[in-house]
Amino acid sequence: MVNQNLEFSIAPMMKWTDHHCRFFHRLITKKTFLYSEMISADALVYGPKDRLLFTNEFDDKTIIQIGGSNPDNMSKAANIVQKHGYKEVNLNIGCPSNRVQAGNFGACLMEKPNIVVDCIKRMQDACDIVITVKCRIGTDQMNDEGFFNFVDLISETGIKKFIIHARKAILNGLNPKQNREIPPLNYKLVSVLKNRKQDLQIILNGGIKTIKSGLENTKNFNLDGFMIGREAYQNPFILSEVDGMIFKENSSLSRKEIAFKVAEYIDKNCNLYLNHDFKIIRHILGLYNGMPRSKIWRTKLVQRNDYKIKGDKVRFATDEIENFINKKIA
Repeated sequence: MVNQNLEFSIAPMMKWTDHHCRFFHRLITKKTFLYSEMISADALVYGPKDRLLFTNEFDDKTIIQIGGSNPDNMSKAANIVQKHGYKEVNLNIGCPSNRVQAGNFGACLMEKPNIVVDCIKRMQDACDIVITVKCRIGTDQMNDEGFFNFVDLISETGIKKFIIHARKAILNGLNPKQNREIPPLNYKLVSVLKNRKQDLQIILNGGIKTIKSGLENTKNFNLDGFMIGREAYQNPFILSEVDGMIFKENSSLSRKEIAFKVAEYIDKNCNLYLNHDFKIIRHILGLYNGMPRSKIWRTKLVQRNDYKIKGDKVRFATDEIENFINKKIA
């Protein structure tokens, strides 16, 4: 029996989960929490707020992730997020990249929990929306108790929801890609945290490839939900299982219906002459993964054909692959 209070989400991913991507994912699943790319607090305070926080439609399952370590700017950023209509803001305490470390935020802040506490308190003073944290199970030489102490200290501020990537962040020696693959997964440690802090909502992240395995790990380790990252982007149609399998609301569209709705979206949002369609099309290239002629479908989408403008490129390519699939089935 699936716990229908369970939470499922798609991870924030730099250069991937922009508002076009979130529009696409929302076509496939209505019940999933969708995260923005990480936005630095400084960018929100000093940069183009409306562009950075633009969304196609508001719902209470779209969450903005921010990064930073300056309490003043973090509080201003949280207030800006609230004023733009969002109901939840998430702190990135998990990104291990050198660029993020140079800005003194991301996973390196697990080693500076007092700064995180100061930021959270200032954010709480500045806004009324839900504040959550995404982190790793530690950094470099941090032991298990160090991880537990970090969560203890942060939760004392009133934070109730932690999304835990069940790998350490190795800040010295590994790049971001290696940090997603080399440090071993430790779901058991996340489970121990949940047993110690049963009042917290603990969401599992890291290494989950299917909805079924996510559900199994959530149940086996007594957790409150799970988050999928790159697999949801590279094989997005797995998301069609979410609403029915987890929430018993089977409202998913077919691949063709999804593709045609994206085509309509391209018609409405792309300049006719400037090839802006690829900013949208790049997000749907995995839609037919695993199906016959999916490579041909992808190739047709990325070609620049003057006679197939705007959404027509998607319509033509989709009709072709669907006709082939239907003939093969027949």
